[in-house]
Amino acid sequence: MRHECPPCLSPADAATPLPAAARTFDIPTERICQLLATAPLFDGLAQGEIARFARGVREIKAARGEILFHRGDACSGFHLILTGQIKLAFVSAAGNEKVVEILHPGQTFGEAVMFMDTPYVVMAQALADSTLLHIAKQVVFDEMERDPVFCRKLIAGLSRRLHHLIADVENYSLRSGRDRIVGYLLREVDDDNPAGSRVAIRLRTSKATIASRLNLTQEHFSRILHDLIEAGLIEVAGRTIRIPDLARLRASLD
Repeated sequence: MRHECPPCLSPADAATPLPAAARTFDIPTERICQLLATAPLFDGLAQGEIARFARGVREIKAARGEILFHRGDACSGFHLILTGQIKLAFVSAAGNEKVVEILHPGQTFGEAVMFMDTPYVVMAQALADSTLLHIAKQVVFDEMERDPVFCRKLIAGLSRRLHHLIADVENYSLRSGRDRIVGYLLREVDDDNPAGSRVAIRLRTSKATIASRLNLTQEHFSRILHDLIEAGLIEVAGRTIRIPDLARLRASLD
């Protein structure tokens, strides 16, 4: 059962239906402002400026596996992830899935579709119990007309997303599956680890989802992991991957 948030929604926003999986809760305007202030998109905005968004914000709880929206659903705003993990994916008529992005707290999604005023082209699913904020598009449009700095932040965010997608095309087209996996593992390592140190990382989602994100079949993904294990570059125990020598793994990309 869904509950709208009267103090936080304009009449127009309140009439907008939520996805079936979403559950919204009454939350004070002050708390909404505090949550928004933690997001990079709203960094630098004064408290009063952030408060203007509160009337168009819903807090959404999604359990692991729940669908936030399907391809073809209408877009009424964009989402900001507070906790959890969200997967964006294409799903074919036969049920085959291609993961486009795996998103984490602090990231947003849905802005481009919101501006284009078209239905969603992907589905969004919670990979873990998640909490999100949904920001209504009319509130965003009103603030864009009022504040050019906020406009530039939105454009910068969309530009970073585009750059990221171009990098994906480059990886899929020019890099081997092995290099894609090694690159993914290295991105999961904290930057402050010494070059030759032994480190352990915990995969934040299933290997099948990561394989799809890297444009690999599960079988190919598993074979490459086995090859890396045989080469002594990694050790695998479930979702935990240990890297005996970080510098050696990095050098394997050369």
